[in-house]
Amino acid sequence: MSNDDHYGGGNHGEVGGTGQTRTRLPDSPSDPYGNPRRTPRPSRGLITAVGVVVLLIAAIAFANQSPDSPANTASNKPPTDTATSPTGTQPVTGKSNGIPKGFAHDEQGAQSAAANYAVALGSEGMLKKDTRHALVDGIYTPEAAARLKGPQDEAYSTGFLAKLGLDANGNPPSGSTFVTRTIPIGTRVENYSPTAAKIAVWYTGLVGMSGDKSTDPVRTTWKTWTFELSWVGEGWRVANGIQQDGPAPVPGDVPVSTSDDMSKAIKEFGGFTYAR
Repeated sequence: MSNDDHYGGGNHGEVGGTGQTRTRLPDSPSDPYGNPRRTPRPSRGLITAVGVVVLLIAAIAFANQSPDSPANTASNKPPTDTATSPTGTQPVTGKSNGIPKGFAHDEQGAQSAAANYAVALGSEGMLKKDTRHALVDGIYTPEAAARLKGPQDEAYSTGFLAKLGLDANGNPPSGSTFVTRTIPIGTRVENYSPTAAKIAVWYTGLVGMSGDKSTDPVRTTWKTWTFELSWVGEGWRVANGIQQDGPAPVPGDVPVSTSDDMSKAIKEFGGFTYAR
């Protein structure tokens, strides 16, 4: 063997004058400059064996996985109801005077009824006496409807309509479009029984006049409308309702549309029948 090696080469620390046989003396603890011994390294064969075992275990686990396990097959079970996801159940089978009817006699049906009643009561139909009376009669209980129609007629007075830019019949000026629309975001059950329910509807709304000469441009609102519902005959009816502001998100940075674009959107985009 050559005397040149990675331990320093030459005859340092060696015995044997010919270079044919070398014997390394033990490191002396008193020699701070002596070369330390190398730390034994794990055998490459051992590392390879461990790696093979790990791969073999993983392969066996994968092979024994059931074909019906969640990792391979999507569940056929319907999703559970949560506060943020709709169920997809059809809410109604028809309408009467523009009001959806036939809501299910259960908690989900009560939520669908409340959401759709908010849409109807926040529509342009409430600005005109005849359509307003039809909406109130179709949505409220007979007792509540009889109690509300008089005060509502006074509230939607000629003076009030004029402040909105409408004439005495609730019509906007020529070339302008009055916008009032309710868009439910979600519903919450305050309490429920087969005969009565209290449902809160969180919604955003559009209200204002769209037109070149409008002094009341269309703006958004955020409110919560809480309905007390009663099961009357074959459907849910509103016995009482109250509104409060919010919750309201931070306004976005979307540029404001022109009055012409807003008018077209209101006419071209229809509303929905809302289901829980």
